[in-house]
Amino acid sequence: MRELFEDHESDDPVEAARRAVRPALRHRFYQAVSIAAGEGRDGAEAGSHAIRLDGKPVRTPGRRILAAPAPELARALADEWAAQGDTIDPATMPLTRLANTIIDGVAAAQDEVAAEIRKYLTSDLLFYRAESPAPLSARQAQHWDPVLSWARQTLGADFKLGAGVVHVAQPAAALDAAGRALPHDPWRLGALHVATTLTGSALLALALMRGAIAPEAAWQAAHVDEDWNMEQWGRDEIALRRRGFRFGDFKAAALVLQALG
Repeated sequence: MRELFEDHESDDPVEAARRAVRPALRHRFYQAVSIAAGEGRDGAEAGSHAIRLDGKPVRTPGRRILAAPAPELARALADEWAAQGDTIDPATMPLTRLANTIIDGVAAAQDEVAAEIRKYLTSDLLFYRAESPAPLSARQAQHWDPVLSWARQTLGADFKLGAGVVHVAQPAAALDAAGRALPHDPWRLGALHVATTLTGSALLALALMRGAIAPEAAWQAAHVDEDWNMEQWGRDEIALRRRGFRFGDFKAAALVLQALG
């Protein structure tokens, strides 16, 4: 089956500009979506659950089989494909996009992905607090302090806080303790990386993976500052639409972490 998520280049600059403004959507060519368990070939691990369209396997951009390691994830992937209408819109398929990234990219670069997450631990969102106004400082403490307390008690990672944006060097022992909590399988690691980059906090992502915070609470904690600014200066509709799209990606990552955690 031809890959549906790959980009096709055009020599026509006008056509390229049009595609950039409004990407062409592929017409839906299949009727039935099913799951085949335990194929164990062509990049699908033994015991995995592959997605099939009219009995044919779905391929990632890297030409590997689109398959999930758990039935719950396979069903969610199949639901995304089944929910497509006359056209196939990748923007409405965050779990499929995440799965493609994990299968084609993270699986072959786990050390690099883990290193990126560790970088966030050195300057995590939760470390930097507003000195004023007092209500904002209180709101940050309300949403962020429980996660820091969890990291200290559960992971043995005692991080330091700072005011403003001045960098605060974190104890090596805290960084090592939190780093040891990183998963070693590509699916959880890839989902953890997405949750980290979308929230700006590896600690929120780790707490989410361990079930110490709900996805909605983690998302709210990640946007304390942005929400405060909107309350003071008015809603930014463009930013809110962008946040809504990112929340779809975040929920896909949260589903992977919860299903495999």
